[in-house]
Amino acid sequence: MATIQFRLRSKANKNVSIKVRVSLNRTNVFELNTGFSINPKDWSDTTSFPKQTSTENKQLSNNLKKLESFVLENLNKDLSNGTLIDTYWLETKINECFSRVVKTDNGLLINHIQYIIDNANTRKVKTNGGFKIGLSASTIKNYSLFKNIIAEYQTVIKKQIQFAEITKPFVDKFTNWLVNTKKYSTNYSGKQLEILKTVCIDAEKIEIPVTPYSKTIQHFRESENDRYIQTLSFEELEQIKNADFTNLDQLKEFKKQNPELTKNISITPQTLSNTRNWILLGCEIGQRGGDLLNITNENIRYKNNSIYLDIIQQKTNKNVTVGIVAPHVIEIIENQLPTKIQHQKLNDYIKVVCKLAGIDTIVKGTKLNIETNRKEVGFYPKYDLMTSHCFRRSFATNYYKKIPTPILINITGHSKESLFLTYINKREDKDANADLFMKFYETINKDKEPQLRVI
Repeated sequence: MATIQFRLRSKANKNVSIKVRVSLNRTNVFELNTGFSINPKDWSDTTSFPKQTSTENKQLSNNLKKLESFVLENLNKDLSNGTLIDTYWLETKINECFSRVVKTDNGLLINHIQYIIDNANTRKVKTNGGFKIGLSASTIKNYSLFKNIIAEYQTVIKKQIQFAEITKPFVDKFTNWLVNTKKYSTNYSGKQLEILKTVCIDAEKIEIPVTPYSKTIQHFRESENDRYIQTLSFEELEQIKNADFTNLDQLKEFKKQNPELTKNISITPQTLSNTRNWILLGCEIGQRGGDLLNITNENIRYKNNSIYLDIIQQKTNKNVTVGIVAPHVIEIIENQLPTKIQHQKLNDYIKVVCKLAGIDTIVKGTKLNIETNRKEVGFYPKYDLMTSHCFRRSFATNYYKKIPTPILINITGHSKESLFLTYINKREDKDANADLFMKFYETINKDKEPQLRVI
């Protein structure tokens, strides 16, 4: 069992350093300065803490007890995660406990990441129409997660990362750690390299020296052959629309037979019907799950007997207008919008609704392994892979080549066609574009009378 002890290494009649000694076993013992000092005459060898003879000693004792608890808590957590416990780890925890990070060192990568987070609300962001002020919540979250990853990697290499060290060999080792040690997905690993490059370029803008290579870091994504996109076809949406959720005995039996699928949610006709409406609405308006769940009656607009949804997308801050045509979606909007629920709860309910509706074809895809907390490729029932993000992809996929792509892009909010095609895993079909042109040409000219040529 690991033990922690404080002690002095000197009996001199002056203030001396208080050391912390962490013992994992007989062969793994680490000792470092705590950053605190005391005169040996005020130290109790019996308790291994300052004597409680003054206010200063009592405060010092409280600080040491705080450190003891902090180190023990993190020690147990990191040992279970397989983190290397050594003097660098101990030094890091001492600094974290008392927030001793030197934030004035601009040359440290982790400090500039924090600088970006701290100034997120005043940072200029380039948009199609110019600039806007403030990073989005999702971007701030990405920087925060990236900072955590860098902090963890520093414990592995046992040093703080300077911008001057971000060279090709460093990036290669970091990439290897992301992919092979942490076993992050290809896309997630590539995203971290993209953020690293962005942070380096941003640092140079405020005259922090960076390496030339750091501004050319290449990130990556899955190839088309490695991507597994799940969508709901028009036929499957019809199955969901016609599914019957009113049989209470059937629902009770379903819950009993599917404990993992239903363990965190209440299976009732009302909750399932509410989820069905979110699915049907989501697959007709092509928006992200967060934007979908935030729709209220204030987003609905009527004009010339037509219904429009006006949405400001959270991620991109784009203004999007969607025309509502499908009769079953018009009915949902006019009767009552579905009740808002937590995003994760919606994802749980979607799987239940899809299974009850018979969306159970075995398909290839990626699913989170709860034990490893990593997505794994395999063959799963389709309902098990469905989430709210499938709504947007379903909309884009179902209407691709039926509606002109520029119109679809304006609804989904993609900035260009290439990104839209990547999103639905399609290649540009030039013949299809030519066919579409000829179709519209015929439509434009079908009512025109042939003109007689006068000689």
